[in-house]
Amino acid sequence: MSKTSVVVIGGTGGIGFAIAKHYADRGANVVITGRDAKRTAGVAAEIGANVRGIALDVAEPETAEKALADIGHVDHLALVAVERDYNSAREYDIARARRIVTMKLIGYTEVAHTLYPRMGAGASAVLFGGLASERPYPGSTSITTVNGAVSSLIRTLAVELAPVRFNALHPGIISDSPAWKDKKEAIVNIEKRTPGGRLATTEDVVGAVEFLFANRGVNGINLVIDGGWLLT
Repeated sequence: MSKTSVVVIGGTGGIGFAIAKHYADRGANVVITGRDAKRTAGVAAEIGANVRGIALDVAEPETAEKALADIGHVDHLALVAVERDYNSAREYDIARARRIVTMKLIGYTEVAHTLYPRMGAGASAVLFGGLASERPYPGSTSITTVNGAVSSLIRTLAVELAPVRFNALHPGIISDSPAWKDKKEAIVNIEKRTPGGRLATTEDVVGAVEFLFANRGVNGINLVIDGGWLLT
């Protein structure tokens, strides 16, 4: 029986790294991408011998077809690549807005378009959005917009690229993520208001990805993982 093949677009750090390591540790053949070729190769070697790194900037979607050309069969695709972006409507930076919109909408779609012919009837993909779509904050204009659009993008991909399943995962505050792990006082205060007294963790997110990858009854849905933070 052939090994499971997993591709993680944006797998050099944070949640993408955790997804890649989860599947590599379970014997899957894993491909990760990152913008810098040397760093991506180093991270791939760190994760495991069955992991390969490919240089790809998803914000330059014209390069995706060539970069991904030698990837073979794909069972599961995780589109995690993102950049932290501060952009307000009052002080709008068009270049930054264009980059994040291109990355998460055109770039994600181009990767799906490119890899679809190598994905069979049991294959699945998870696109990452985020809860800035539901709870905007000052400077989140671009992030709020693209995360909201991911919610719709998965539906058209599920229809147009059937039978591959496409779902989206929308994390809230992930308490042990690079952006939050050192903000312990803020986390404690938020968790006091959160049902259950805890926010989601990276492990929770990886578990949600595993569910969306594996459950064939789930297609075209947006899954929120936030520990109930949106209820506060």
